[in-house]
Amino acid sequence: MLRFFAYLALAAGGGLQASRAAALALMPLPVKAERGPGRLAIDAGFGVGATGCWDARLGAALDRFVERVARQTGIFMTAPRLAGGAGATLRVECPGERSEYPALGVDESYTLDVSAEGARIQSVTVWGTLHALATFAQLIGPGPQGWEVPAIHIEDRPRFAWRGLMLDVSRHWMPMEVIERNLDAMAAVKLNVFHWHLSDDQGFRVESRRYPRLHEMGSDGHYYTQEEIRRVVGYARDRGIRVVPEFDIPGHTSSWFVGYPELASGPGPYSISRNFGVFDPAMDPSREEIYTFLDGFFEEMTALFPDPYFHIGGDEVVGKQWSSSPGIQAFAREHGLADNGALQAYFNQRVSKLLQKRGRIMIGWDEVLNPALPKSTVIQSWRGPASLAEAAARGYSGILSSGYYLDHLSPASYHYAVDPLAGGSAQLNSSEAPRILGGEACMWAELVDAETVDSRIWPRAAAIAERLWSPGETTDVASMYDRMEAASRELEWTGVRHRDNYAAMLERLAGDRPAEPLRLLADVCEALGLGPRRAAADYTTQTPLNRLVDAARPESERVRSLERSARAAAAAGAGSAPDRARLREEFRRWVANDAAFQELAEGNSLLDEVKPLSKDLARLGSMGTEILNYLQSGKPAPAAWLARQTRELAPISKPSAELNLAAARPVKVLLDGLAKGSRQAARRNP
Repeated sequence: MLRFFAYLALAAGGGLQASRAAALALMPLPVKAERGPGRLAIDAGFGVGATGCWDARLGAALDRFVERVARQTGIFMTAPRLAGGAGATLRVECPGERSEYPALGVDESYTLDVSAEGARIQSVTVWGTLHALATFAQLIGPGPQGWEVPAIHIEDRPRFAWRGLMLDVSRHWMPMEVIERNLDAMAAVKLNVFHWHLSDDQGFRVESRRYPRLHEMGSDGHYYTQEEIRRVVGYARDRGIRVVPEFDIPGHTSSWFVGYPELASGPGPYSISRNFGVFDPAMDPSREEIYTFLDGFFEEMTALFPDPYFHIGGDEVVGKQWSSSPGIQAFAREHGLADNGALQAYFNQRVSKLLQKRGRIMIGWDEVLNPALPKSTVIQSWRGPASLAEAAARGYSGILSSGYYLDHLSPASYHYAVDPLAGGSAQLNSSEAPRILGGEACMWAELVDAETVDSRIWPRAAAIAERLWSPGETTDVASMYDRMEAASRELEWTGVRHRDNYAAMLERLAGDRPAEPLRLLADVCEALGLGPRRAAADYTTQTPLNRLVDAARPESERVRSLERSARAAAAAGAGSAPDRARLREEFRRWVANDAAFQELAEGNSLLDEVKPLSKDLARLGSMGTEILNYLQSGKPAPAAWLARQTRELAPISKPSAELNLAAARPVKVLLDGLAKGSRQAARRNP
């Protein structure tokens, strides 16, 4: 696939929709990009320099950038960084403001100009410069004379100010290296908010020196020290990313109550939850001691997290303990609180005031929405876009996460079609619409761990990043997938292991035997998401995540490519011969692979469950070959034969071993094309 194409121009306000053939291999796509003549060579003399906004942070960023370029190209850079712009291959000019931390609404725009003589970045802030460097890195590719960047003029700015990734580290612990490598990947696609979900029923993950039993008794020993928290905050800041902590209250708090049972609405005893779901324990909103405790806790935590936004969760509060407590019910009657929803609203009002005292703005999931909350509260919508629109209409700022849940393992095209300003939000007026701050991809961790989490985030999060950065008219799904595949490979240079760990897990499953038969099967399978998997098995925090479903990707790049070939082959145009030949060879491999896979799986308990999938893949190969024979002959297929193939395809298309055999899709494309052609032939020749 060609890395670069001729021309792209997208205007932010209703501009030109790029065709697939006109797209750059950039993700997110910029607002405007115009190719020029020539190219800039990237060689050992490549160097960078800055004028106007030089400081230690920018200097470190330029050092990291040159290291990235060196890794990406394999070239040792002899003169990587110059203190000024003179003599630099890439010159940075950012005469504007300096700030210690990125902030909501800061100017992130930039322009990038590349010619054969050199390159120049212009931005108002260092945060815009960081985005420009990310774009430049994506433009580097091999050319006729070596590594190069095409001559180009880019003007770029984000559509939304809030472009986030939420990572749950409570249900499964994520070590520091996982956090840092995902921050690097976020920066590569211009995400700018790291929402850190730090407490839930399964674990409390931050050292608290004021209330040490929180982490000592509620974490199984897996928590971040305060020094590590500061390190992550600084690491993110240096990459233009804000860190917003979430401590879920008053529900999802079992891990709090292990060390401090007096906070709970029921007597206990309490333990860290090993299961997943929504549980009864909740903080007691009627006791003044709760608010004293939280006041001290917020004082400690806000000192660690300097961002003005602080997430309190607030979702899925069952209220069972509240309803069964005579004391809480008496408190509710005394204060005129009609139901548990009113009790939670009272609790949230008190919490909001505590955070306001610390200079923080409260964020909560959409269950917290209540007219009594101060209008500064930010509503994060997970239940649907209607709640986001409702919040904006009532005067609250909002963030969309509904439709961006990565743990469901939906295809990137599904996420790409979700827009914070679509649905009910499209009806907001000019004063209400700006309250939609943007969106966040969510990576809940019931069924991921440190080994698998990268593959569940990347590369699909890059498609969400584009939806939040690029102009709203950027909607070409085929172009998105082409560029996402390129982004997937480029993200490897940031350090994320979404591809490396896939290969390693397959090798482990194969044991001491060659893994190629397993890889061929895995490459055409797709893992099921949270809902279907939890319905299929009783998972706990201690369930090993070491099966093929854990290694398999959410989307198969190989199958997507085969579907394109199948559409071309089914169309039977003059240019379909190469696609048919490619499919025929692929189907041959599927048929031949089963014998090798069954031998590999013999005596391997971890592969027993996928033996039927291998047999189904072989059947698909035979079926696909037969369909191609009909297509190539030009003869219509008998109706009875078509019906039999359809019946055989139906069970193969259903999940097995918590996997979808995605290989069924290109075969179905061929079968549908053959059936259509056969029907047309029957009508012509009754």
